[in-house]
Amino acid sequence: MEVPVHCSVVRLIFSLGLAAAFAVPAAAQTASPVRIGVIGPFSGPSSDFGNPMLHGVQLAVDEINAVGGYLGRPLELVIKDDQGDPDVGLKGSQELATADVVATIGFCNTGVAAKSLDVFQNGQMPLIIPCSTGTPLTAKFPAPESYIFRTSARDAIQAPFVVNDLVKRGWTRVAVFADTTGYGEAGLKDVEAALAAKQLKPVYVARFALGVKDLSRELAAARTAGANAIFSYTVGPENATIANGKRDLKWDVPQVGAWPLSFPFFIDGAKAAADGALMAQTFIAEPSNERRASFLTAYHRKYKHKIAVPMAAAQSYDSTYLLMYALFSIRDGKFTGPAVKDALENIPRIYYGVVSTYDKPFSVDDKDAVTANMLVMGKVKNGAVTFAYPEDARRNLVVQRKK
Repeated sequence: MEVPVHCSVVRLIFSLGLAAAFAVPAAAQTASPVRIGVIGPFSGPSSDFGNPMLHGVQLAVDEINAVGGYLGRPLELVIKDDQGDPDVGLKGSQELATADVVATIGFCNTGVAAKSLDVFQNGQMPLIIPCSTGTPLTAKFPAPESYIFRTSARDAIQAPFVVNDLVKRGWTRVAVFADTTGYGEAGLKDVEAALAAKQLKPVYVARFALGVKDLSRELAAARTAGANAIFSYTVGPENATIANGKRDLKWDVPQVGAWPLSFPFFIDGAKAAADGALMAQTFIAEPSNERRASFLTAYHRKYKHKIAVPMAAAQSYDSTYLLMYALFSIRDGKFTGPAVKDALENIPRIYYGVVSTYDKPFSVDDKDAVTANMLVMGKVKNGAVTFAYPEDARRNLVVQRKK
């Protein structure tokens, strides 16, 4: 069993253990900041998970700076708001390319990230994606050459995880509702592949643009097709549009999906109609062990409010620490893109994180830190997300490692 480690102990190990292990000569140390890029939707319709992402990074940076930063050099964030817009995100990424950042943590929207990947790859600037889950993001470039890393669960593992649960429950006549963004397109393909692996296919597929207010016609068609579950793939209020539409039709079938069903846009927008929805999660905001309890306490102390999307905050917090563990393995403090990429692929020490115990989370051949064993099924209950299965709550006492 993993031994829970309190965040303050992690910070102590970080400041004393790592700093001592990777110390450089005093003459090589300067007070100039180590600049880290952060990009995401901090305004606009996706800000409900963009801001928790930013807050997770900021919380980790504050903790690291409190114990000396990188050998006396403070960390400094260069923040770009992509507004959930691919063109704005591309402009922000291009600005980061000239901002002297050692790496960037960012992106919540798959379509926004996809438009900017070439900027990071061609510029040899490591990018750690803490939220966007579209499978193609870490598959665009050959892994040994790729500068694109990720600490969120890609849809290629979320979709089979949810489909397996559907089959176990006997919900095999599945209607898929997917938006027309890059996220919805990639998610639909992953769901169809996961169903096909079970010798199933959707009984109905609906596609819709972001901002749609009425899906009653599509829902009626899904009901006519005999669907006994709806698998939704969209990130915004459209998930609530589906739930409210089912309620208005008095059609009581479960709504399941990837992690956006844990977002406020869904839970607050659908209210009672959201209850019972099931979704894949890497982190549920319950103090199931000491390190998670410490993270939740620190977050609430700093920001004075409930975490809107706990997974976004936890994954970005862990991403920041993983980046710092990598930087400490660069002994000369020369943070070239290739050097940081190599350091991320060969992080020398275990980081006892909030989402996972990270033991070699990345490698030359694998840029995704999250594997299927880290997922649990979440369930909306009385306006909050909790564990769908008691055994997952018990299993969550032990922080899982990558397999």
